Amino acid sequence: MIEPRTPVVVGVGQVNQRAGRDAVRSPVQLFADAARLAGDEARGLLGSVDTVATVLIGSWRYPDPGAAVARELRIEPRSTVVSSIGGNSPQLLLNEMGSAILAGERDIVLVGGAEVLHGRRKARAAGAEVAFEHTDDPRCATVIGSDRAGTNHIENAHRASAPTQIYPLLETALRGRAGRTIADHQQHIGRLWSHFAAASAANPDAWSRVAYTPEEIITPTTDNRMINFPYTKRMNANVDVDQGAALIITSYERAHAAGIADDALVFLLAGADAHDHWFVSERAWLGESVGIGAVVHDALGAAGLGVDDVARFDLYSCFPSAVQLAMDSIGVVGPDRGDERPLTVTGGLCFAGGPLNNYPTHAVARMVELLRADPGSVGVTTGLGWYATKHSCGVWSTTPPRAGYVRVDPATTQRKVDSTPSRHCHATYSGSATVEATSVPIDREGTATAGVVVALTDAGDRVWANVLDRDAMQSMMTDAWENRRVTIRAASASGEPNLVEPNLGEPLA
Repeated sequence: MIEPRTPVVVGVGQVNQRAGRDAVRSPVQLFADAARLAGDEARGLLGSVDTVATVLIGSWRYPDPGAAVARELRIEPRSTVVSSIGGNSPQLLLNEMGSAILAGERDIVLVGGAEVLHGRRKARAAGAEVAFEHTDDPRCATVIGSDRAGTNHIENAHRASAPTQIYPLLETALRGRAGRTIADHQQHIGRLWSHFAAASAANPDAWSRVAYTPEEIITPTTDNRMINFPYTKRMNANVDVDQGAALIITSYERAHAAGIADDALVFLLAGADAHDHWFVSERAWLGESVGIGAVVHDALGAAGLGVDDVARFDLYSCFPSAVQLAMDSIGVVGPDRGDERPLTVTGGLCFAGGPLNNYPTHAVARMVELLRADPGSVGVTTGLGWYATKHSCGVWSTTPPRAGYVRVDPATTQRKVDSTPSRHCHATYSGSATVEATSVPIDREGTATAGVVVALTDAGDRVWANVLDRDAMQSMMTDAWENRRVTIRAASASGEPNLVEPNLGEPLA
């Protein structure tokens, strides 16, 4: 017997816009376009939506994007919801809305969002500026998620305040823990990322349909420049997209009453949410994420399932390090070690497209399509915000949940994460330390600007420093510095960085 209020996805829609500047549709219009596609599957339920839950739109500011979408669709929901910033937001919204549907607090919910960054950039390059609708709606009263800043003053002082600056550090920490050379590790992530490119090539809704080889991913070229060593452009989330995605979620009883066939329904079996030790500096190891494993295992456990029961994953994939952290934390070895289960159903943010906070909506939409084609199988989707900081997970299947939908109490999962070790970080430090991670930002002219080193003192505390010496920066891109000893000179003033003495580091004995 299926619990009547069990949440189910009844419609999905995705859109890509590649028009020129004279035909650029706004984020609200793209969201509405995707919603209409979802409505085509939902047997008239779009017109009865009572809640519009919008993933925070970054490419154009709306005080209440849900209200603007409702006007575009000519529907009259009784409430609107918007998420906070973060790639965990779509799954967090789905987990929250699933609970509200189960409790009878909401009935039919439209979840989704859109971004228009590609069209605006093209217009700007042509000497024009695209402006979208200005609305005078009151600010949306219901915001779900945390808007806490993702970096602290120590990280900011050392040029580590953006995803393109921090995820390369997590990558080299993984390299160091694996004991790989730079060349070997580049090949490792090139192979991993080629599987994502292949999935994107097979995804009809992907932005890129090119199955790049490992060499095409890791080799710097004019159209694949090095962004922040060791990451080329193709290893960075592609936000230069115009994409929208939408999901319609309701209760099993409402879907049944609308005449939607059971084989078109995909159930949200369970969801979980938590965050890692908030700042990267506080985590026990940069090459580890306790939070990802906690939310996935808690969600699977709530559904009465284990990792081996999952047929396909979509692991949030803004950068290769994010996927590797998830694989290690969950306990999935991947295709290069004999596990052929997909790690992505879309192709990921670097290839299928990375529309700021909204990528997981696309991932869930694609997961729904694949689960319908493979009845009874189980899929897992994850979302990630900031710097492997905020985590959300959903477990999906065409088979109803054994004990009804379960939203794991976030406090329960959070206590598990909070109980794990953390690390003290010094704002200023002078002395020797052992390198944990490195990165080298590269400007558009191909020049290294300032290396970043994260190191551990002999007492086990963490310290950040910058590298300004040109020869030292070159060395960081040819020889793995992880586990080397360096000498650090304390910052000269508050807000200034610690500096690595230009001695190229000395290998550990």
